[in-house]
Amino acid sequence: MVGVALPSIQAELGMSTAALQWVVSGYVLGYGGLLLLGGRTADLLGRRRVLLVALGVFAGASLLGGLATDGTLLIAARFVKGVSAAFTAPAAFSIITTTFAEGPARNRALSIFTACAASGFSLGLVLSGLLTELGWRWTFLMPAPIAVLALLAGLKLIPRNDERAEGGYDVLGAVTITAAMLLLVFTVVEAPEAGVARTVATGAASLALLALFIWLERRVRHPLVRLGLLRTGHLARANIGIMILFGSYVGFQFAAMQYFQNLLHWSALETALAFLPSGLLVAITSTRMGGFADRFGTGKLIAVGAAALTAGYSLFLRLDEAPSFAGMVLPGMVLLGIAFALSFPSLNIQGVAGVHDDEQGLASGLLNTSGQIGGAVVLAIVTAVLTIGVGDPIATFRAAIVISVVFALLGLGVAISGLRFRSAEPADQQEKVLETV
Repeated sequence: MVGVALPSIQAELGMSTAALQWVVSGYVLGYGGLLLLGGRTADLLGRRRVLLVALGVFAGASLLGGLATDGTLLIAARFVKGVSAAFTAPAAFSIITTTFAEGPARNRALSIFTACAASGFSLGLVLSGLLTELGWRWTFLMPAPIAVLALLAGLKLIPRNDERAEGGYDVLGAVTITAAMLLLVFTVVEAPEAGVARTVATGAASLALLALFIWLERRVRHPLVRLGLLRTGHLARANIGIMILFGSYVGFQFAAMQYFQNLLHWSALETALAFLPSGLLVAITSTRMGGFADRFGTGKLIAVGAAALTAGYSLFLRLDEAPSFAGMVLPGMVLLGIAFALSFPSLNIQGVAGVHDDEQGLASGLLNTSGQIGGAVVLAIVTAVLTIGVGDPIATFRAAIVISVVFALLGLGVAISGLRFRSAEPADQQEKVLETV
């Protein structure tokens, strides 16, 4: 909902493009930075409890964002909202993965979960267009009562007898990885104005914090992330794949929203309707992806999805001051919808396959973290391109889209490498790949 409202927010609060991207990045970093802690907390304290408490915080943060009169306060509210989502997302996801046994039942459940997410995305786009016409604040206020309804439904419908894992908390690890990601995105966003010396210094500090996080995780008694999870090829590729999928799309959406509304002067509703075909396509087809995954395997679906993602972004390289809806916008959005319909549920299935129940929260948190980190980093790069400019506006927007194309090509390479890896394995090893975690 927020993406369509960004130009209106920028106009009313007088925010620069660099500051405006923090309305998105504030949420993304609060979400991505604490997802690992959220997933581990769900495993330790109980998924139902964590989900319901975080939903209450989410509702309050939504209300605060809708009432904000200052850009800084709005960004702060978005950060708190992201933090609360960092606890709801892995708790909800792990409730599903621990309720349904691995295989066709879980694949079906995760496909339905994806369809619900896509339906929410599609509905959010339409509502954001309508609500932004009334006032952008409504796009922040609307989620508050919906979160309260979800909270009430959860109290009644979610079983109380969820099992809890043994262990403790790695708060220092959570603080370290959050600080590393904040500093990394700040470095990329501020690079055009900061100069070489400060950019190198803050970038090095971010890498140092990341190295410290890895060092801590190898030594603490109860690590935030058991790094051994990523030694399994399919889990590592799933996390890389979802990082690229979300990262490229968040960057594309930010640039496209600016292009449609600021350059073409489309209304918020027209912009929302332009994005609608992709969301509807995912919502309609995602429930079938579990069966396709059972039949063809997740690797093949991810590879085809990565190819569609690359083709979809590439079509938007043809943008100009009078784009063809039938020749560029619609087919591009359809391809992106196909990409998400194939890739998103398949990556979710692949990203938790073979993981024991007491680490499902951690695995789902890691998967969500990868997506949000990708979103934060690619969005920062795209924002820097839009801020610097590369000549005329058309060339600038085209350069921003190129960033998404490049990342999509990387994702395609990772997906193809997964197919080659599996085909090179002996048959008995392929059957045991899920037992290596």
